[in-house]
Amino acid sequence: MLPRQSVLDESVWGKSRGLDPALPPYPLVRHLLDAAAMALHLWDVYLADNQRARIADGMGLGGELGRARALVGLCAGLHDIGKLSGFQLCSRRAAQFLSSELAAGSERMSTDRAGHDVAGMTAAAEVLKVLGFGHDDEMSATARVAEIIGGHHGRFHRLENGVGPAFLGGAAWAGQRAAHAEAVHDALGAPTTPGSFEAPVAVLVTGVVILADWLVSQEGYLRQRQRKLEPSLTAHFRHSQADAATLLRDAGLTPVELERKDFAEAYGIAGEPNPLQQSVMDELPAAAGAGRRGGITLVTTAPGDGKSETALEAERILSKIFGTHGYAFLLPTMATSDQMHDRVARTLRNQSGEDAGLTLVHSMAWLSSAYADDDLDGETVVTCDGDEAPAGRRRREADMRPGRWLRGPKRPLLAQFAVGTIDQALMAVLPVRHNALRMLALSNKTFIVDEAHAYDPYMQVLLGRLLNWLGFYGVPVVLLSATLPGSVGDRLIKEYLQGAGHKSKALKRQTFPAPYPGWLYVDGETGRCAQISQVRHMEQARSRNMRLRVDVERVVHGGQGVAADRIVVIKRLLEPVATGYGGTALVVCNTVGDAQETYLQLREEIDRRSHEKEGDVQLLHARFPGDVREERTAKVTAGLGRSGPRPVRRIVVATQVVEQSLDLDADIVISDLAPLSLLLQRAGRCWRHEHHWQRHGYPDGRGRPGWAGEPRLVVLDPLAGGGRMPVQWGEVYSEHLLGKTSRKLAEIEGGGIAIPDDVQGLVEAVHGDSEDFDWNDPGSIGAKAWAEHKGKETAERSMAALCAVRRARQVAELHDLHDLEGEEDEWEVSTRLGADSVRLLCAYVQEEGQLTLDVAGVQLLPEATKDGRMPAPTVRQVMRRTIPVRADWFRDAEPDSLRPPFSWAEHPMLGDLRVLRQPVRQGKAQSVKVGDKTLRLDQDLGLVRE
Repeated sequence: MLPRQSVLDESVWGKSRGLDPALPPYPLVRHLLDAAAMALHLWDVYLADNQRARIADGMGLGGELGRARALVGLCAGLHDIGKLSGFQLCSRRAAQFLSSELAAGSERMSTDRAGHDVAGMTAAAEVLKVLGFGHDDEMSATARVAEIIGGHHGRFHRLENGVGPAFLGGAAWAGQRAAHAEAVHDALGAPTTPGSFEAPVAVLVTGVVILADWLVSQEGYLRQRQRKLEPSLTAHFRHSQADAATLLRDAGLTPVELERKDFAEAYGIAGEPNPLQQSVMDELPAAAGAGRRGGITLVTTAPGDGKSETALEAERILSKIFGTHGYAFLLPTMATSDQMHDRVARTLRNQSGEDAGLTLVHSMAWLSSAYADDDLDGETVVTCDGDEAPAGRRRREADMRPGRWLRGPKRPLLAQFAVGTIDQALMAVLPVRHNALRMLALSNKTFIVDEAHAYDPYMQVLLGRLLNWLGFYGVPVVLLSATLPGSVGDRLIKEYLQGAGHKSKALKRQTFPAPYPGWLYVDGETGRCAQISQVRHMEQARSRNMRLRVDVERVVHGGQGVAADRIVVIKRLLEPVATGYGGTALVVCNTVGDAQETYLQLREEIDRRSHEKEGDVQLLHARFPGDVREERTAKVTAGLGRSGPRPVRRIVVATQVVEQSLDLDADIVISDLAPLSLLLQRAGRCWRHEHHWQRHGYPDGRGRPGWAGEPRLVVLDPLAGGGRMPVQWGEVYSEHLLGKTSRKLAEIEGGGIAIPDDVQGLVEAVHGDSEDFDWNDPGSIGAKAWAEHKGKETAERSMAALCAVRRARQVAELHDLHDLEGEEDEWEVSTRLGADSVRLLCAYVQEEGQLTLDVAGVQLLPEATKDGRMPAPTVRQVMRRTIPVRADWFRDAEPDSLRPPFSWAEHPMLGDLRVLRQPVRQGKAQSVKVGDKTLRLDQDLGLVRE
């Protein structure tokens, strides 16, 4: 080892902005020691067994966990070594405290604004050489540590794109970099060079470094340490180690051990587990074995069969075997995530998990009532990301990033138990800032994906890519679906196994068919398969055996005056509910416009009371303000839920928001034509709880109405008899899939569907891999629809492959994770094609000119301060009134007509809103022309576009 070149100079500052101005800035070496101490604690407490083992293996230190731990601490302790550069001059006040020796050379340093992350990456080789690290080739541990240092603000850089020597300063500055590095190195017991450093492992280590940095950079903590510096660095490091546990616990990230209860008590369900659940409890432990490199489980069963509880039982087993701390439960939509969050919260409370970190994760999660207002105002984290730039929106945005992770809407990914949308996980395999932190968060818990069938080809590719990375990390995975085509399940399993190290050539010769109903487990290390026993499989099939009557009604949209008019047909079908013995019906429409029109017609004929006045006809779709939608979803779920009380008469008109994960039971389901897998999902809301009620009694002691003698799905088919697809459906669904579904329904009608026996066969017939092109009539409507469908599917898969990061074992340099030009923040990429959307705030212009949040004119639209700030509860109040809408609605709108108030322009959330200013005349809101359409927010119908 080379001798130390300089005595350590504590005038070099690490943190200044936001601290006590009466004191010198916080010394850099102290901050580096804080981060190193926190990284050690994260290794001991936060990281799961699979993560620790994988990191050690990836460093060539299999079985030497202590050495790997120290090296992770070293990476964290060197993360800000680049601040020993021209960075010291970016704060005039802090630079005044520099020692005369360093200040004397500073005038010769570059005045260019460069990031200290890139400066640290550039200087790393020189620093690590002092510590005894070699640099034999491009893939050396030295180069990998340099990449980690360069990526600690969430974005990796090319090693060759470093800073110039002038910015790093002369010999005095180089000496201080060596002295600071040796101080950290000595505190950690002088860790030695690892034998190797695999790129995916370095991604996890980067996540640890980022989290450690943020936890020890909280303003309150820094002020506390700034006011009382220990006399020696040894004493300081001991203090930092002692503080680490409190910082992690206060962030809600300390894992909590649950008190595992029996099935009924854990889930609050009367009765015993069903055969599928019992099979997982009895047979999965032996299938998973001792557990080394994770495994993937696929659970397939009909809607209403308790997949969620089955998944949580599988998680309990797999987490114990593989050492993961909790789980991420991910779903297709925000509405289903909100519902599942409540169920998981009850489950954790039942197992003494009140103190566990359970959080909701989706883009608008912080608007949910699950978050109290005081959760929204997190403590400032002083990252110095953006300090090199002038004060302004970029710096404010940089300041907000860690707060969103530690206290805000992204914290759920880091917490022990996370429930949310799949999009938040898929960001881990897109080239966005902090994808390394997402990988860290996801790889320490069991990964559960519900409704695995619900994703388009673009999202399936992204999900497969994420499973590839999770397979590399040995993360146990559970996929749930009622209608997953075998080909899709097979691809997802193979992606996981390829990440775990299996060769793609060998995997091509294998298939992984899953029993239906049942489960399939594939071991990550060996590829060995196990599945539900035949006895349990048959028991499950018998226990949920139901014959679903399927009727097809040929309809014409807008065919007023004819018997086949869609509204006329719906009214006829609902006569028993409206005029007879009552009961419950669910009418599922393909578009919001159709749902609004259907609701209006039924309300006029059946019950003129509105939804808000507890009328018999209710409306639910995605185009309500957030707070209204949350309230309506809760009311609909309560009325049609398992426990009751059930209304005597209730007709719910809804869109696709009800077809997944909402626990609803209707006496009859009437649905617009949709792809067959989705029709089966909608049908899963018909007699969903019948078996349970037959065993345990119906809510209120009242059975189903006399007219409901069997579960019945009625499909409103505009294609039957040679009809055409309604214009207003646009591109909601593939015309090819709708045509195949229509033809399959014609074969079924009158015979019904045996559930679960017929489900998988029907799904494969419509959605499985097949060659449907009619070569004899290539110009037919069907052939054109097939070509369009296949072209779109291929394009979506290709687009996802281009956008996603490489598979784990194909990554050579960490820059591969950000191999796109620009700063690629999360809002600049999409996890869903065609999902470009904006949030619309419907405000009201009163006759006196005031702009208000309510039509009555009581709540004035709040103004931000001059620097764009606003109290978090006020921001929440505004954002809860917003509605997600398609961005292309406003393509032809006057640019200034939808701009938010001037004072919101610099706010990172409010500044991106569109504001619809609705004039109020005689107490009623008027429509606003936007392009060639008009928009208005109706209190009963939601946002109406005409």
